[in-house]
Amino acid sequence: MSKVTCAAIIGTGTMGPGMGAVLARAGIEVRLYDVRAEALDAARDGVELADRVLDGLDAPSEPGGSIAFGSDLAEALDGCDFVIEAVPENLEIKQQVFADIESHVADDTVIASNTSGIPISDIAAACSRPERIVGMHWSNPPHLIPMIEVIPGGETGQGAVDTTNAVVERVGYRPVLIAKEVPGFVENRILYAIMREALDLVDRGVISRADMDACVKWGIGYKLAVIGPLELLDVAGLDIYESVASYLNQDLSNEAGVSSTITELTAQGKLGMKTDGGIYDYTPEKKQQLGGERAAKLVAVRKSLS
Repeated sequence: MSKVTCAAIIGTGTMGPGMGAVLARAGIEVRLYDVRAEALDAARDGVELADRVLDGLDAPSEPGGSIAFGSDLAEALDGCDFVIEAVPENLEIKQQVFADIESHVADDTVIASNTSGIPISDIAAACSRPERIVGMHWSNPPHLIPMIEVIPGGETGQGAVDTTNAVVERVGYRPVLIAKEVPGFVENRILYAIMREALDLVDRGVISRADMDACVKWGIGYKLAVIGPLELLDVAGLDIYESVASYLNQDLSNEAGVSSTITELTAQGKLGMKTDGGIYDYTPEKKQQLGGERAAKLVAVRKSLS
C-alpha cells in the first residue's frame, strides 16, 4: 500500500469543500470537481470557511497540500491515487459516476463513496473492478467531526480498506469499520432511531419541540459525547438496563413510516433552513448566527475531547 499523494473529490455539494480542506491539510494534493460553475464558486468559499475553522482548532498543516477546482473530469482525475465520490444520493447516478471515474484512473486507484446509506455492493455492481470500491462516510460538517465510517462491499479487497483507513488516520481522524453491510451503516441508523422516537413523542404531545431538543442536548447528548452507549451500559449496570428494557422496549416507537410532523411540513414546502422554515423558522441573519455559534461550539467540544 503506497501513500496517497493526490486525491480527487467528485461532486462538491455541502461536504466536498470541508473534505478537501481536511485532506489538503494532511499534505495531499486535492482536486475538487463539479459540473456546475456556481458549485465550484461556492466550493471556493466553503474551503476558505473550513480552513478558518481548522485554524481555530489549531489543526496541523503538512507541506505539499493544495486544492484545485475544475469541471473537466479527466483533468481532475489525472494522476490521482485516491478518489472520493460525493454526488447526490441516487444509486443510478452514483453507478454512472463510478463508471466514468473508472475510465480515467489507474487499475489500482481506490474509489470511495461518501454515500450516507446506499449499500457499497450495489454501487460496485456496475464497476469493472469492484475490489477497489469502498465506502468512506464522513459526518457533516466534515472538517469538524473527526470520525469516518469505512464500509467494505461484498467484493471490496483488503487493500482498499487498508488504504482508506490510512487516509483517515493520516488526517487525524478515527476510522470506524462497518464489518457487515446494513442500510444507513451505523451512525445514521442510531441517529434515525433517536429521531424516530423524538418525533413520535412530539407527535403525541408528550413534549414540545424546543423541550425535546433541550432534553436530548443536555441529557443523553451531553453524556454520549464522553461515554459511548455500550460504555454507558456498564456505568448504569447491565441488570438495571435489563430490568428497564424489559418493559420500556415494548413501548418505544416502531413506526415504519414517517412522522406526521415531517410530512405535514414537507407538503407545505417547509424543508428546514434551506427554505427559511421547517420545524423552526429562520431568517438569513438567524441562519448565519446559528452557523457561527454551532461551529464555535463544535470546535470547543472537539478541543475538550481530544
